[in-house]
Amino acid sequence: MATESITTRSVSDVPWADVRAVFGTRGDPAGCWCQFFKIGSAEFSGSPAQHLEALLCNQVKDQDVPPGVIAYLDGKPVGWCAVEPRSKYPRILRSKVVTGGSQESPEDGTVWAVSCFVVRTGYRRRGVSVELLNAAIAQARRLGARVIEGYPIDTAERKASSADLYHGPLSLFQNAGFEIVSRPLHGRAVVRMVLD
Repeated sequence: MATESITTRSVSDVPWADVRAVFGTRGDPAGCWCQFFKIGSAEFSGSPAQHLEALLCNQVKDQDVPPGVIAYLDGKPVGWCAVEPRSKYPRILRSKVVTGGSQESPEDGTVWAVSCFVVRTGYRRRGVSVELLNAAIAQARRLGARVIEGYPIDTAERKASSADLYHGPLSLFQNAGFEIVSRPLHGRAVVRMVLD
């Protein structure tokens, strides 16, 4: 049996068609395009998927900091991980998980966040999320992050559907070397890795 090859690239270095393939045309990713934490509730809930896709596309083109990384399995685009300075995510900064659990100042631009994972159906449980998180850490480090946070689900404490696991499971972050900072809500943790 041949070994599958997983590679990752910054979203700014891939064809937009590959991003579209990962987000798909149905399900939560196709209706979010990683904009939920970035825009207000009214704009998010009132926006068609095409508008949300355009927002992400513009963020990839217009920002100095790419908003994420894409994973490939044997050359096929199969996954996404959002990673940016935490200040890019107003809803995260206002969330109970962060206000009740982070030790970092909301104004600190050197604090980055891993906010979302997407792995296409049919490609899960094959190590894609592990490689996405490693690539997110590397991109944050390369672009000047001091600390990177995550807000995972503790699946040992709380059952979660695959849709709910977009935050990532706690074990994924712990295996990558993140430390638990707090547990502000049942089944949720704030984790961090110091990069400097």
